Amino acid sequence: MRKIIASTFSTLDGFIDEPHTWSMEHNNDEWAAYSSGQLSEAGALLMGRVTFEGMAQTWPAMPSNPFVDKINSMPKYTVSSTIDKSDWANSTVIPAADLVPAITKLKEEPGGDIIVWGCGRLTDALLEAGLMDEYRIWVYPVVRGHGQRFWSEGLSAKLSLTEARTFGQVVLLDYRTT
Repeated sequence: MRKIIASTFSTLDGFIDEPHTWSMEHNNDEWAAYSSGQLSEAGALLMGRVTFEGMAQTWPAMPSNPFVDKINSMPKYTVSSTIDKSDWANSTVIPAADLVPAITKLKEEPGGDIIVWGCGRLTDALLEAGLMDEYRIWVYPVVRGHGQRFWSEGLSAKLSLTEARTFGQVVLLDYRTT
């Protein structure tokens, strides 16, 4: 069975929004190699609507390279209650009302793990439904003091640390749900 793995950038104080404004200067070659390896092993990407719409506007227009080509060619899924189609190649919109049965079915299909980019309502719903398997939290040496928090108010979970690594000033914490 495929795993659902959330791979999310976070500030040291737990904020996740607008990572393009605070993360890029800290990424190094080792980080890029690890990220490329993670993506090459993935069977699909899963995103909430907000992340998906931002990515769908950016990635198809990016200059070709193996990383960009992989993202644009691989299966991509978004869960939404407001959109019902996408022009981004190999994209499928899952109605929010069908989240649990649709993701359960995706997990049962053959192929590589499903990587969730971004965090928020989608990952909260997956965790609450018992569908989230792992969190890869990229912690950056940035304190923002405001923004969207990694975890929603009132959400609780028990996690088990499976790996901790550094990539320059960035720390990767890999947790499995228990």
